[in-house]
Amino acid sequence: MNTTTVDTMPDVREPGLTAAEVEQRVERGQANEVKTSTSRSVADIVRANVFTLFNGIIFAAMVLVLITGSWKDSVFGFVIIINTGIGIVTELKAKRTLDRLSILVASDVLVRRDGVNVPVPHNGIVMDDLLWVRSGEQVPADGLIVETWGLELDESMLTGESRTVRHKVGEQIYSGATAVSGMALIRVNAVGEHSYAATLTAQAKVYKKTVSDLNKGINTILKFMTFLVVPLCVLLILSQIRTVGGWSEALATGEWRQAVVSAVAGVVGMIPEGLVLLTSLNFALAAIRLARKNTLVQELESVETLARVDALNLDKTGTITDGGIAFDRLIMLGDEDGSAGGATGGGCGAADVGGHDAATGHDAADGHDAAAERIVAQALYDCCNEEQPNGTGRAVLAGLTAQGYGACDVNARIPFSSARKWSAVVEGDGSLWYMGAPEVILAALDRDTTDLLKRVNDYAGDGNRVLLMARASEDVARAGKGHCDCEDTGNQDGHEDRESHEGQAGDHEGRNDYEALDSKGCECKHRKVVGDTSSDIRSEWCRLLDDPTLDPHAEPVALVLCAERIRSDAEPTLAWFREQGVRCRVISGDNPVTVGAIARKVRLTGDREPVAMDARELPEDLNELARTLEGVDVLGRVLPDQKKAIVKALHLQGHVVAMTGDGVNDALALKEADLGIAMGNAAPATKAVAQVVLVDSKFSHLPDVVARGRQVMANMERVASLFLVKTVYSALISLGVVLTQIPYPYLPRHITYIGALTIGMPAFILALAPNTRRYIPGFLGRVVRFALPGGVATALSVLLASWFLPGIMGWDVAGSLADLSSLRATSAIILFVMGVFVLARVARPLNGWRGGLVAFFAAAGVIGAFIPFVARFFALILPTGATLTATLIALAGAAVIFVLCLWLVPRIGRILARFLHRSGINI
Repeated sequence: MNTTTVDTMPDVREPGLTAAEVEQRVERGQANEVKTSTSRSVADIVRANVFTLFNGIIFAAMVLVLITGSWKDSVFGFVIIINTGIGIVTELKAKRTLDRLSILVASDVLVRRDGVNVPVPHNGIVMDDLLWVRSGEQVPADGLIVETWGLELDESMLTGESRTVRHKVGEQIYSGATAVSGMALIRVNAVGEHSYAATLTAQAKVYKKTVSDLNKGINTILKFMTFLVVPLCVLLILSQIRTVGGWSEALATGEWRQAVVSAVAGVVGMIPEGLVLLTSLNFALAAIRLARKNTLVQELESVETLARVDALNLDKTGTITDGGIAFDRLIMLGDEDGSAGGATGGGCGAADVGGHDAATGHDAADGHDAAAERIVAQALYDCCNEEQPNGTGRAVLAGLTAQGYGACDVNARIPFSSARKWSAVVEGDGSLWYMGAPEVILAALDRDTTDLLKRVNDYAGDGNRVLLMARASEDVARAGKGHCDCEDTGNQDGHEDRESHEGQAGDHEGRNDYEALDSKGCECKHRKVVGDTSSDIRSEWCRLLDDPTLDPHAEPVALVLCAERIRSDAEPTLAWFREQGVRCRVISGDNPVTVGAIARKVRLTGDREPVAMDARELPEDLNELARTLEGVDVLGRVLPDQKKAIVKALHLQGHVVAMTGDGVNDALALKEADLGIAMGNAAPATKAVAQVVLVDSKFSHLPDVVARGRQVMANMERVASLFLVKTVYSALISLGVVLTQIPYPYLPRHITYIGALTIGMPAFILALAPNTRRYIPGFLGRVVRFALPGGVATALSVLLASWFLPGIMGWDVAGSLADLSSLRATSAIILFVMGVFVLARVARPLNGWRGGLVAFFAAAGVIGAFIPFVARFFALILPTGATLTATLIALAGAAVIFVLCLWLVPRIGRILARFLHRSGINI
């Protein structure tokens, strides 16, 4: 929930809806219920795993085999059912894990009901609710503003314009906008599917397939097999019918059954059914593993994107630093800095604490200087004492509060905005103070501030966060000379007693500034403006508050130094990314010199000095921006729309970009990036568009996230090659059978046994093996190039044995079932041995557990042939006598063919590719 607690919300007269009225609206369907999910529904999971094209083909093939009565040859269908069940169970487990974790990162909203402010979930909002909209929150429902305390909205997600918009009472605001400063109370007038939130949230949260190299490659394989399987299946049946004497003979003798079984053997081998299943399992298991480390993957397929990341844009605050910051000191400026050298006017700050002002760190021998410092310190406190101060503001408030400073009377306020990079207050004495980024404020002044800017850069170069306090000129400040008289004080002359005011400084400390402002932020809510209250002055203040601008004649008075705390895990985490070839850049809204100093401390670029640049100097043209970014490591003073442009520019250079962020100004860039990573303490709008959320906000989880993605992609490339080898040799063997009209050389149960031991089970283990290799585009091409030599070698070995062994051994495969069984048993042995060869090639290097894996499954296949039940069930026949000799010769020939194909097929492929390229055909 937002950092503003229920207890510190401003008092309002509106009671809101009663419990009965809320109940009535819920019954009428006027609740803000929007269907969102971080994972697929149970029905979607079951449908995706069961009702696939290839499951349909496998099921039809199984039914055909069962009709023939050869139920042992239909066991492949039961294996598919078991694998599909495993896939469903694993995805359901991932769904439960992700859904539970998503609850942790969901943010409630605050509504006012029965005169009490209560937090409710987004779907708990009803029509006519009074809803609080606070800084950092995404507006969850459309509504009209009832009261406002300087609310400024970023409506870029609605209008495309990056500038913030200040809204007044009675104006309509829409869901999807994000509050960047201030707050407001609105009355909801559109909920659920009728509001903008329905569309935006659905786009951000819905489970969606990420278009990627892996998905495209697998889909291409599947589409190709779709067109190949059906015609080959028909041709196989026709060829097998001919081998038994034609349709009449087949129907009369029942040989049609054997023809169907033979055809099914070819079809089953061509379908890489385990590839799709294993892909889903890998995504789901990766998401579960990341969830155990408090990392929420909101889209399972985004795990794949992790592997391809080669550019990481880091938000400094909350990522490299822990978000904590401490107030260091206040440095008063002298005449040599181009400032007034002091401050005048009243104040309600802490009393003199002695000869050393603890807030400023300066000796107070000179009473005038000490008083001026206290006035500046008090103005600094009031500038930071917003309804929801940022991290720097909270640090300053904590530091000054410890020195006895408290909230003072404020006539008006311009809240801090990330777009403006400054804030302002009008003190009770009418003085106008600015606080913000030095380079922004100084750039607006009409004087030479070169020396002061150099001094700022020197402090920032030491890693300090530097702010500037400036006081408006007398001409501008005169407009605020009216002061306030509390009507409940009984003070009739319109002037508040000075001693009483100072004595009540502690009473003001817990009071929020919005109690002193009306809904326009121009006048006091429970007070009347007295003194000089001409209409011209009122209109001047309204103009300034509605269109905040800096006074060019303002006087720089003091520098504020704060220091950030760097995360202990930042340096080793960045070192890991450097070793993995990921280019890290720090993108921040802070001073580029400050950010550069922190980048040096964490060795962002290793031994090389990081190159820092002010984002205001970046070119607007994307191509030129892309070239500029190649030489930049740190960017400061970056605006929200620039972060998005930076991501686009990196895309132009072919980079796969990940972006971290926690602020609302990061949301657009996160959505533009290939992978958006939000911190767990991020604004709701930021978490809504991120694919990955680091729930405990630890930067050190990022290596785990990237490593898990690389593991999935690198291992999926291995196992895809394994599955595709089976597809290649099954298709080639089927084609050879059709062309030469021979009986199919093995049974469906043979391919089930061999596939399980040389492909299915080893692939599952290999897919879970550690692998940190960075993914390189070209998945499909590499998989095909790897699979072709092994597939061609296996097909040639089996076909040559089927063509020549019957003649050598004197087998009558057309007329004798025993001879046909012997041929099929020999072919199965050849197929198994070639499968082991391919597995060994995929599993390389074979030292350690990988070699043990290959040896285990090779031994399992041999041992299975000696177990009577297994041998009978899978029709495994151990060769003896002359058959054993022929089998050994065939295996030796197969080994030679395997080696030749590994050398020859790639060369033939390159020659063919060059020929096609010269012919104008690119593949």
